[in-house]
Amino acid sequence: MSTQRWPEWGWALLQLLLVVSFSQGEELVCQQRGDQENPELSKDGDIILGGIFNFHSWKVRQDTYTHKPLPMECTSLNFRQFQCAQAMIFALEEINNSTDLLPGISLGYKMYDSCGSAARSVKVALALANGNEVVSSPIKAPCTRPGQVQAIMGGSSSSTSMAIADVVGPFHFPLISAFATCACLSDKTKYPSFLRTVPSDYYQSRALAQLVKHFGWTWVGAIRTNDDYGNNGMATFTETAQQLGICLEYSVSFFRTDSSNKIKNVIDIIKASTSKVIVAFVLAIDMVVLLQALSQHNLTGYQWVGSEGWIIDTRTAEMDTHHILDGAIGLFIPKAHVSSMREFILDVKTFNSSSNKLFTEFWETLFNCKFKQSNSSSAENQRECTGHEDLTGVQNSFPDMSLMPTYNNIYKGVYAVAHALHIIFGCNKTCNYKVQMDPLTILQHIRKIHFKTKEGDEVFFNEKGDLPAKYEIINWQPTEKGIVDFVTVGLYDASLPADKQLSLQRQYFIWTQNSKEVPVSVCSENCPPGTRKVLQKGKPVCCYDCIRCAEGEISNMTDSITCERCHLESWSNERKDSCVKEAEFLSYEEIMGTLLTAAALFGTCMTAVVAAIFFTHRTTPIVRANNSELSFLLLFSLNVVIEYLIESYQDASDDDDDDDDDDDEEGKEN
Repeated sequence: MSTQRWPEWGWALLQLLLVVSFSQGEELVCQQRGDQENPELSKDGDIILGGIFNFHSWKVRQDTYTHKPLPMECTSLNFRQFQCAQAMIFALEEINNSTDLLPGISLGYKMYDSCGSAARSVKVALALANGNEVVSSPIKAPCTRPGQVQAIMGGSSSSTSMAIADVVGPFHFPLISAFATCACLSDKTKYPSFLRTVPSDYYQSRALAQLVKHFGWTWVGAIRTNDDYGNNGMATFTETAQQLGICLEYSVSFFRTDSSNKIKNVIDIIKASTSKVIVAFVLAIDMVVLLQALSQHNLTGYQWVGSEGWIIDTRTAEMDTHHILDGAIGLFIPKAHVSSMREFILDVKTFNSSSNKLFTEFWETLFNCKFKQSNSSSAENQRECTGHEDLTGVQNSFPDMSLMPTYNNIYKGVYAVAHALHIIFGCNKTCNYKVQMDPLTILQHIRKIHFKTKEGDEVFFNEKGDLPAKYEIINWQPTEKGIVDFVTVGLYDASLPADKQLSLQRQYFIWTQNSKEVPVSVCSENCPPGTRKVLQKGKPVCCYDCIRCAEGEISNMTDSITCERCHLESWSNERKDSCVKEAEFLSYEEIMGTLLTAAALFGTCMTAVVAAIFFTHRTTPIVRANNSELSFLLLFSLNVVIEYLIESYQDASDDDDDDDDDDDEEGKEN
């Protein structure tokens, strides 16, 4: 028997025969492998939309690789993400109650918790695409089944969105995110089904660079989250900064799960730096970790410039007890208002009747209490929940609605799907629900939608699946009560011409350490006119020395890199900032002045002597032969001219002496 390897088609044929032999007389079935997932929040409907939110944070655990890894442990309920889920529910309920949009069709939802983990995001995305939650049906079920959801809202960061998009993209499942801002997600060859209702970081990074340039900061430090959001955002910022003449003294990355030594290394780099401005392209959860380290070392006096990931995060502001971030500026999505959404989110009494475990955890965390049936070990130290608690007096971030722009973006995403379905079903007064749906058709219609929300906001996607980029400039201003007020001090609109994109109200800014003066952060001071820049060896282009221009050369602008030579008939002034062409007079005390005066007097005497000789011998034949009358006239004229030159020279010399005396007197007065 030959030992030659079988061709690939041979193996495929063998596998097919084995499958057929084992499946004869029995229906082809599929069995669940791995841990099953149930949605955190769900509601039935004719059409189901999926949601992936970071309801919790995942706890880092060291595996020993001696046994099967334990399931991921998710802790610390995130009120912000819970409110995002409420915003999605609000939009769905509003559509269900509408008679104009999808009449007669109810929208349901399934929302999963990704815990901020890319791996878990992939798992729950697969659950949404094909379903793997625990059900009461038999264990064995047919392998083929219709899609569970028609579109997915999520994820809650760029990294998780990329992981989800990689999984659902080949199946053309529409993925709409209100959080993922990484410019890399605009690549439709890699992420064909991804759309977002939040501006791309491409515009944010460029806006941050323009903001830094506007205040004259050419020497800055850079800190970023070590993930797709931070790395890609900082890469665009660095590129734009170099084009604008801004230098980065350092650029370091970290992640919230890094060791304390690595976090301390970031602190040491900041301490050793000379730049006073720090651009932080990080997520809020990472900023909290960095802020804890900054507080331990009391690193104050730096001007922070932040991305939208943390600049308006109330938890970060609450933890800044050392006022390290006071005066920080950054970008955030423009303020938005959706009527009745705020009331819906804050109406927590509608949740106390729910038996869902997430609602129970939410209630206990919100009011710092425990229900009787709670098995928590800390239940003994906390008061018992009655289910009738009120938000009045609650001291946490839940009542704060500063993230309403993000909730509005989720609201827009849900409505984008609803408008696409409305077109697909040909809805008028009724909808043709029998139309066959598939994810690709829904995706194509979502890309083409163009509508206005009830608040007048225009919603449409460009060819990259992005919305137009607009930002507010936010300034951290401490109040008398010790809390931070996020004040809007400007706007950035990427759709305007380059010179009009940035609009600031500088009189309202508060800078670091509660100062009214704009901080200075440069490697070298500007070179004044009359000097030129010479780069310092081994340092960035922002570090240089100022060298005075040589004689006969000038520079008439600040930070000139060269000195220009004056024309032959002019020379440089004392400040070396302009070429002059003025008459200068010799003094009698100078050697040249003495010689020229002596020569002029000698010429006058010689002319007079010759004239006297000619006059004495005017009747001789030789004088008459030389035209005596003309000779006398020439000699007389020459003498007059020489005397005039001597007098002019004397007057100019006297004026020059007077000017010198005036200068001396002026110098004494000064």
